[in-house]
Amino acid sequence: MEPPPFVALSLNFVVFSILVCVWRVLNYVWLRPKKLERCLRKQGLKGNSYRLMTGDMKDSYMMLKQAQSKPINLSSCHDIAARVIPYVHQTVKKYGSNSFTWNGTRPKVNITNPEDIKAIFDKHDKFHKVVNPITTLLVSGFAIYEGEKWARHRTIINPAFHAQKLKAMLPAVFESCSDMITEWVRLVTEKGQCELDVWPYLQNLTGDVISRTAFGSSYKEGLKIFQLLREQAVLVTKAAHLVIIPGWRFLPTKLNKRMKQNAKEVQDLLEDVINKRKEATRGGEATKDDLLGILLESNSKVIQEDGNSKNIGLSRQDIIDECKLFYFGGQETTSVLVVWTMVLLCQNPIWQTRAREEVMQVFGSKRPDFQGMTQLKVMTMVLREVLRLYPPIASLNRTAYKKTQLGTLSLPSGVEISIPTLLIHHNKNLWGDDADEFKPERFSEGVSKATRGQISFFPFGAGPRICIGQNFAMMEAKIVLSLILQHFVFELSPSYAHAPSSFITVQPQYGVHIMLYKR
Repeated sequence: MEPPPFVALSLNFVVFSILVCVWRVLNYVWLRPKKLERCLRKQGLKGNSYRLMTGDMKDSYMMLKQAQSKPINLSSCHDIAARVIPYVHQTVKKYGSNSFTWNGTRPKVNITNPEDIKAIFDKHDKFHKVVNPITTLLVSGFAIYEGEKWARHRTIINPAFHAQKLKAMLPAVFESCSDMITEWVRLVTEKGQCELDVWPYLQNLTGDVISRTAFGSSYKEGLKIFQLLREQAVLVTKAAHLVIIPGWRFLPTKLNKRMKQNAKEVQDLLEDVINKRKEATRGGEATKDDLLGILLESNSKVIQEDGNSKNIGLSRQDIIDECKLFYFGGQETTSVLVVWTMVLLCQNPIWQTRAREEVMQVFGSKRPDFQGMTQLKVMTMVLREVLRLYPPIASLNRTAYKKTQLGTLSLPSGVEISIPTLLIHHNKNLWGDDADEFKPERFSEGVSKATRGQISFFPFGAGPRICIGQNFAMMEAKIVLSLILQHFVFELSPSYAHAPSSFITVQPQYGVHIMLYKR
């Protein structure tokens, strides 16, 4: 006896649905990756064969774990890629610059040619940033947006980083620095010298600076936010190596629950900061000189100019996201720049002396000022060389969201692109045989001369989407280092362990233990 027509139709629909699901899964985990692999190999690119679901993720994680298990020797050679990005380093060493790795089911092509890198930075409408949903639990904001939304946010945020606005923030930066310097002077005075792990001090300092300059509050008031963001950075880094199964981030694991809880707490704290500021603004009590004040004022102006259309300005959530970006980006970038600069000045006392002599010549014992910072030529050379050897971000990732031509390569939709900043900054073909050595003099005539006009130095990115806060980071670093050099002579402690590691930014895994002496 045949089943009723509607039953047969239902069964056929169920079977069809199952076949469609099976096909989609098969296409996702095998057919599509293999098709992309064949396309890349036909163009001369080399890499490991695709492995079901995981790709190279498991091997990459194990290699990174092994690399971070012990420190490395600190010598005149700063070839740190094998510890910071070991799997990419090994892949390029094994297969050459025209190579690719597997980020799960997606191939990731390594791009090291300066002309191709320039095209990626310039054509940001074709090469979008890779946005891992887990990473957005740490930071979001205009740094990860694309198209019209990015342009709108950038326009509203730009006024906060104009030179005159940065100049107005100097008192807040000095106030934060003075607290740290006073504490160091006290510790050194008690014993004549002092061994100190400067890394947590510098993290706290840059946290205090961004709290004051962004929100007009002290570090203690923003301490909870920083603690949560620091923990979140560690958790997100760990999670990024574990996500293999689609939808894994939705599972109620201990790690996932903690990341979501952190994100919610940060959201609530920042919302409270913004609400208080808006109340103060209505009462005529709020400052407009910090980043939040400038952002709110600029946003209000844009909305008014466009007929009060809130679709033109930033929403409350947009402002919260930008605040998270201010907090994390502003604190991380400067702290790693200053700490690696101190390490390299310890290792190169001649350059420490030259930098100190310049600071004393320009400022004497007076507080550094905005105008004087433009005269710090030696300091600028040193900072640029530190950014070359120890860039804040070890690699930058993009994706081709549609079939795109890049030089001689035809990149199919779905292929990711990796620009390994660390490898390019250390490339001997671009920088010479001394590429792994600390030689600030290579920047004596500026970046363009040092790079011979090529895109081979981009610690803050390049093109239209270059980091909006780079001038703020450089200004802050110059102030902090000038004050340290005015007060102290320093050298590495025998207990220092050289262990650069990538935890979102390139950080010292075991801190930076330094011997401080009163100047």
